[in-house]
Amino acid sequence: MTEPARSPSGAAPPAVRVVVADDHVAVRTGLVMILDSAPDITVVGEAADGLAAVEIVRSSHPDVVLMDVRMPGIDGIEATRRLRDLSEILVLTTFDLDDYVDEALAAGAAGFLLKSVEAPALLAAVRSVARGDGVLAPEVTRRLIDRLAAGGRRPVRPPGLDELTSRETDVLALLGQGLSNAEIAADLVITEATAKTHVSRVLAKLGLRSRAQAAVAARDAGLAG
Repeated sequence: MTEPARSPSGAAPPAVRVVVADDHVAVRTGLVMILDSAPDITVVGEAADGLAAVEIVRSSHPDVVLMDVRMPGIDGIEATRRLRDLSEILVLTTFDLDDYVDEALAAGAAGFLLKSVEAPALLAAVRSVARGDGVLAPEVTRRLIDRLAAGGRRPVRPPGLDELTSRETDVLALLGQGLSNAEIAADLVITEATAKTHVSRVLAKLGLRSRAQAAVAARDAGLAG
């Protein structure tokens, strides 16, 4: 098993704290087992409904929440809306929930995973979101694009797009491809810290809450191939 990266002082970085919210016991148990198998991730809470998820997140302050969409009480969309300023929300979805994906995106979700996600991809996604990188399952992204194309939707310029510098527009286009900060830095030959700054400025200028929203904005504007 891969050991977590260590700082120059030799100390391992703090573990990523995760809450798992899913009303299906078998699914929730499986997710927890996968997460607990990683030395750099720790599950700090579980919830079987939306209200419980809100309470647990507010009390445990996790870095990431794995959020099911359809749950009793309040659904994952409303829970995401209430928690988006407290933790990064990674929504669990299935192929037949396109409308929920759109709503979760608007609610401020940092990304989307399919419930059929393999263990390595799940762990990588949690780490990525904890770093501030958004995650869009390729299958979900393709469905979004196909649906827009089927509807004959033309590219539109999101409000604030004209305020972006040339470099920030480049960054937005790369966000539309689902690239991480490290990948954006490599593509533009800049430091990862500079890439992160550009991403923050893009989100602020466009009035967006997450990289996932930026990815859709890029595609809406015709910037991402």
